[in-house]
Amino acid sequence: MDLTGKQKRFLRSKAHHLDPIFQIGKNGLNKEVIVQIGEALEKRELIKINLLQNTDEAVEEVANKIETELGCKAVQIIGRVIVLFQPSTQEKYQRISMKVPAKRKK
Repeated sequence: MDLTGKQKRFLRSKAHHLDPIFQIGKNGLNKEVIVQIGEALEKRELIKINLLQNTDEAVEEVANKIETELGCKAVQIIGRVIVLFQPSTQEKYQRISMKVPAKRKK
């Protein structure tokens, strides 16, 4: 899933008011956390994740690992906060993905 600059800008504006719902600390990123992130993305489509100061993992590595495991897209990384987006497979949860501007055809 590739996002255009306009789509990323739209998603960043929607994520601005969100609070991080996951915190990754000294235990790092494990399978259970990835499963929970996937479930949250299914219901919310757009979430923030915060990496605490006591984690040994790099922000970019965590974002890449989550992207490959779940097939989602990291829209933005600011400091130790990652914004993730994945369209929901269930129509009743597709609030944000329906509003994302469509890609223009060339």
